[in-house]
Amino acid sequence: MATNKTQPTNVPIPDYLNTLSPVQREDAQGLIALMSTITSAPPVLWGTSIVGFGQYRYRYASGREGDWFYCGFAMRKRAISLYLSCDLAALNFDWETLGKHDRSKGCVYIKKLSDVHLNPLKSLVEIAVNSTTSEH
Repeated sequence: MATNKTQPTNVPIPDYLNTLSPVQREDAQGLIALMSTITSAPPVLWGTSIVGFGQYRYRYASGREGDWFYCGFAMRKRAISLYLSCDLAALNFDWETLGKHDRSKGCVYIKKLSDVHLNPLKSLVEIAVNSTTSEH
């Protein structure tokens, strides 16, 4: 059975942060502080560009299984991708309170951290992490 291409690495987070622009680095440090506090887990670089927190094993009905993180982020050129390992549409969250963002099934996209309100962001990550941990 195929394994996930994105796996946890041993790359030190400061090494990853040094590859970012000063503005991206500041946003990444803010997200690391927020997500570390919520998950009580240290940041781990998954693949070359995703910073993840915590880890769980999933198994789909098809039999495919793998490891993933409870929450994480990636600093992309066009936006910061916030990975929240749950179905965002199923969450009880007031999206209007968050600020400027886009979203898909399991990701929230923001241009910069200052585009969103930190208390609602913290609540969103907490709700998403709790949703994921209750399933696994």
